[in-house]
Amino acid sequence: MKLAPSGPTLIVQPLPGIGDMVWHLPHIHAIAATTIAGKVDILTKPRSQADRLLRADPQVGKILWLERESGRHAGLGGVLRLATALRQGGGYQRVWILHGSARYALAAWLAGIPERLGYGVGLQSLLLTVPVHLPPERRHAHPILRADALLDVLGIARGEKEPRLALATEADRAMAARFATWPTPWIALGVGSSETWKQWGAARFAELTLALNHRRAGSIFIVGGSAERPLAEDILARVRDDGGAAVDAVALPLEQVAALLARCCCYIGNDTGVLNMAAALQVPAIGLFGGSAPLWHSRFIHPLLPPAGERGMAAITVSQVLEALARWSGPDVHHTLA
Repeated sequence: MKLAPSGPTLIVQPLPGIGDMVWHLPHIHAIAATTIAGKVDILTKPRSQADRLLRADPQVGKILWLERESGRHAGLGGVLRLATALRQGGGYQRVWILHGSARYALAAWLAGIPERLGYGVGLQSLLLTVPVHLPPERRHAHPILRADALLDVLGIARGEKEPRLALATEADRAMAARFATWPTPWIALGVGSSETWKQWGAARFAELTLALNHRRAGSIFIVGGSAERPLAEDILARVRDDGGAAVDAVALPLEQVAALLARCCCYIGNDTGVLNMAAALQVPAIGLFGGSAPLWHSRFIHPLLPPAGERGMAAITVSQVLEALARWSGPDVHHTLA
């Protein structure tokens, strides 16, 4: 099946995380290439921070917020409010629903969007205008595999084999100026985590920072969101107390986080959205996976797991991380660790 180029197009991607949005970038860009304008609008949840994450992406237009948590788009009344917003907001000709729920297809139908595409699972299939039959093994697969299958069934080529994140020029300039006095190479430590069982912990991050200081491996940046401020302060205090140094890069706007990561030679951190961002910027990213399944969608993500027979984040040692860094970092760091 071959789709004709479309007019104004909306993508519904309701998975909430930053990483979820990064995973879908190859699909977003492939769909944008099927439009006359070469760009799409995206409906997603505020937690994705897509307005900042995708600010510099030339294939993304408006970001619309899906506000279920606040109650605005929850329940049947929420579907009606969402439909009204879509009807008034874009004059959309086509909508792609990268989710199996029927509620988004219903909102699109009520909004009068004439072409509606999605995974066609369950009741959703009754509200789509383009019949899609995903292979049975892909209907309830990982979101990346489902999105891959949808594009494959419709004959839409993905120009990117893995995510690519665009940088905002003004954010890059801001990071270059703000941290100009810190010597290169730069290494980012991503200390945040959405769940406690994905957290490596302040003591281990501090120990790693001090070990890198001792090896003169460059400047170490502590990266995290505003919720990680207490954890970051704990890490920074431990490092200072032992005569070490690290850079406080916590609670930066997300586009500045991206710009900082792009200037780093390596990223080390928990399983979070920032790990996915680093990989999408082609920065070698060592992911600490003691509490979650390792990610596989990017060749720039290097999963580090506990030793055989052990479980949990605490089982991953600083020595393991240093060995991984020596294997996967760029030459600027490698020679200090070899």
